[in-house]
Amino acid sequence: MEILLTRGDIAQHDAEAVVNAANNHLWMGAGVAGAIKRAGGQEIEDEAVAKGPIPIGEAVVTGGGRLKARYVIHAAVMGRDLRTDADKIRQATQNSLQRADELGLKSIAFPALGTGVGGFPLEECARIMLDVVRRHSASDTSLERVVFVLYDEPAYQAFETVWRSSQGASVE
Repeated sequence: MEILLTRGDIAQHDAEAVVNAANNHLWMGAGVAGAIKRAGGQEIEDEAVAKGPIPIGEAVVTGGGRLKARYVIHAAVMGRDLRTDADKIRQATQNSLQRADELGLKSIAFPALGTGVGGFPLEECARIMLDVVRRHSASDTSLERVVFVLYDEPAYQAFETVWRSSQGASVE
């Protein structure tokens, strides 16, 4: 499995699925969710909300609307209180990868889950998410490419620092 880091807008990324940093009611307001909804259309939120609420740490799939991505995987990384923690991020990342495998997808794009509205520290998020993806890559997975699409320079730098300190990376 190829693991890549890039800067950009996840709503414009062309992976088969993009991951939305969601709340467990699956409303799409600000941050990553807002960007996905603006680019992909209201139908993404309508489909998501119809599947909620879901347990925090779980993930559900909707269509991608007008996005380049065929699917949106909504990873419930926080509840109504808009707070998250390491376990929720770990579970949401793993469940997103599982949903991608269930669909037989080859590529998925992740944002830095829980670091925007959720306020979780970037480097700790990077350690957790990269660890989950590495462990998943050792399993029987359909995924060939996992991309972390990081919106701004601080997020990109945090992921790059953690990645390089642990094994080296391909960066775009």
